[in-house]
Amino acid sequence: MTRIVITGATGAIGQALVNVYAKPGNQLILHGRQTDVLETLSATCRNAGAEVELSQVELGKDDALFAWLESLCTPTVPDIVIVNAGMNVNIGEDGSGERWEDASRLLEINLRVPMAMGNFLGKRMRATGRGQLVLMSSLAAYHGLPVTPSYSASKAGVKAYGEALRGWLAPHGVGVSVVMPGYVSSKMCHEMPGPKPFLWQPERAARVIAEGVERNRARISFPFPLNFGCWWLAVLPAAISQRLLKWFGYDLDHDEGAH
Repeated sequence: MTRIVITGATGAIGQALVNVYAKPGNQLILHGRQTDVLETLSATCRNAGAEVELSQVELGKDDALFAWLESLCTPTVPDIVIVNAGMNVNIGEDGSGERWEDASRLLEINLRVPMAMGNFLGKRMRATGRGQLVLMSSLAAYHGLPVTPSYSASKAGVKAYGEALRGWLAPHGVGVSVVMPGYVSSKMCHEMPGPKPFLWQPERAARVIAEGVERNRARISFPFPLNFGCWWLAVLPAAISQRLLKWFGYDLDHDEGAH
């Protein structure tokens, strides 16, 4: 029995990943905030022949989070843990800036929780010599987008942390993959103003992620044209990259902002 944990299971990519992994021989532990969606996913898993457990533990509370993670490691560590829960905020249509309360909550969910899970589970996976951690970053990690500074910072942190974890855990038989999607159709994506080039459907993204996880790829980034362009933003001098972002419409002078 392969045990697979997915946080953020009720989001667009999360639901698509559940559908990919819902098959006989898999036990899915699904975490999400939307009770009705979790129940629907549970029925989907069982109909597909998979076992399923549901959780709505408060990820931002250390005691609750670590107690849940401890239970996941009994009797042994999960085979795959996909840390997918996340949120986004922006500087507003008038460019007035992010509310600190929103940015603080974002950093907790997008960065602190993945780090807490990586720290806790990484040690236990290292001790048993098995398991794989999958951390959800973004192509925005390559170079911060002007309208989503906190989101960009959180995803850059996840990228760096995941890369470091992989180097630490690989010699002990533990895999770590950092996922860096571009624009994937979802409520969160469509609520953000600005251009969304090379938009993918979540089903396609989930298939690519699952294939990369199976191969224990260090970085699972897509789609290629946007990935290539964002990589160059990180390589070029910052002043040039920032001019390019403005030229492509990622500022308030062009359609009020961006992803």
